[in-house]
Amino acid sequence: MKDIQMDTRHMLGRYGSLRTQLVLEGLLVGVCAGLVSVLYRYALACADQIRNTALSLSAGNPLRMAGWFLILILLALLVTWLLKWEPMISGSGIPQVEAEIAGYLRPSWYRVIAGKIVGGFLCIVGGLSLGREGPSIQLGGMMGKGISKGLKRFRLEEHFLITCGASAGLSAAFNAPLAGVMFALEEVHKSFSPLVLLSCMAASLVANYISSGIFGMQPVFSFPVNDMIPLSGYAYIVVLGLICGFLGVFYNKILLLSQTAYKKIAFLPQAVRMMIPFVCAGVLGFVMPEVLGGGHEMIAALYHENLALTAILVLLAGKFIYSMVSFGSGAPGGIFFPLLVLGAYIGGAYSTVAVDLFGFDHDLVANLIIIAMAALFSAIVRAPVTGIVLISEMTGSFSHLMSLATASLVAYITAEMLRSKPVYESLTERLLAGRNVKIAKGNAGKKSIITSIIEEGSAADGCTIRELGLPEDTLVISVTRGEDELIPRGNLRLKAGDTLATMVRERDLAAMESVLRHKISFEEE
Repeated sequence: MKDIQMDTRHMLGRYGSLRTQLVLEGLLVGVCAGLVSVLYRYALACADQIRNTALSLSAGNPLRMAGWFLILILLALLVTWLLKWEPMISGSGIPQVEAEIAGYLRPSWYRVIAGKIVGGFLCIVGGLSLGREGPSIQLGGMMGKGISKGLKRFRLEEHFLITCGASAGLSAAFNAPLAGVMFALEEVHKSFSPLVLLSCMAASLVANYISSGIFGMQPVFSFPVNDMIPLSGYAYIVVLGLICGFLGVFYNKILLLSQTAYKKIAFLPQAVRMMIPFVCAGVLGFVMPEVLGGGHEMIAALYHENLALTAILVLLAGKFIYSMVSFGSGAPGGIFFPLLVLGAYIGGAYSTVAVDLFGFDHDLVANLIIIAMAALFSAIVRAPVTGIVLISEMTGSFSHLMSLATASLVAYITAEMLRSKPVYESLTERLLAGRNVKIAKGNAGKKSIITSIIEEGSAADGCTIRELGLPEDTLVISVTRGEDELIPRGNLRLKAGDTLATMVRERDLAAMESVLRHKISFEEE
């Protein structure tokens, strides 16, 4: 009890200078998370080269082809061993980061970093259809946690530094610093607190500087966008947004079904189940090698080669099915980049039909491809602002924001009306349900400080502190309104824009998260 009281006084003493401290610590996290994310990105690039070389040497030689399949089986066994050694490296890693910030998980940061880098490398060597962005976010988040442990920071700062690391990871993965900040706020931390905003900006910019210095400043995609779609052509954008909204819902359902399908064959040893995507990769490597790996070559082919509609649809179907097979297995890797590839091919198929049947301007085909990527991302992840900024940074042009926003909004509304949950929310729920996770009793007395901004139109806008329904024993530290700090009495009536700082026991973090979502944030029923 004495240690807990000392920890509480320490947190309260540091709270006043926390903003400046977090910016400085964010810079440190940005350097470390940027370096580990760059290492991971480089490792995956080497993995792609190894796989392509092996396939080219094996093609047409039955003995070498058989040898490659044996190597794939060995890779599956190694990945299985890594998953048993550290289960938290499974999948993209974003649900694990979100669950930790919510107070449900406390993984070993250094084991996750080591296992994720090695596991991701092995999976891409094998050719699994997985991306680097989710793992980069988890790697960055765990590096932020490691720095927090090294500096002996309390849980509030640790959550902020994990968020900073996640921001830096995405920034380094895609040379997209703004998207890194937006994703960390919109999806990971789910809060636009000035504390986390400034520190995430510092971390993301430093990580992007490191990544650009090593990989160059050129955008990830080089689409030849010369003109903008005129207002008279926005009907095409709306229809594309609707299509992406429906397909995003379909994607989420099939993704969850793929995980369910693997669970239904749980009677098989885990190593045998892991061999399924690796053996499929061996077959596809000699039949349809384009769908292997993240899929950057597929997008390059889409805008450098004049693919026929049939070829686009075949590659789209192949990439989609194999992505489900790969991710459903639980192998270390993300869905981020593969879903952008799917979005690009949806846009490619749609633009081909629009040009051939409806006379759409062929010079604007690249616009529809870019728009479809953002719209599908918005429907699946349900983070439209991140999708718009991410695609703009990845293509190196912010001139098509209006068309991106239009399609993303239509896709978002469509997915909402169909009552499809955001993919990472569903994956986080499955992660926790599958592990029957409960916060350890040893952490029950520890406390964290949470800051949040009262949003206009939320249930908290206009109500008193007493009416918020905060968890028992939660201490309201301060209420800041503009430049004034108000006395946080129970009858103080809150207003939109107020910054509320509360101290919460760790065992009540999930209950506090519920209050933040349903009362302090604005959500329509």
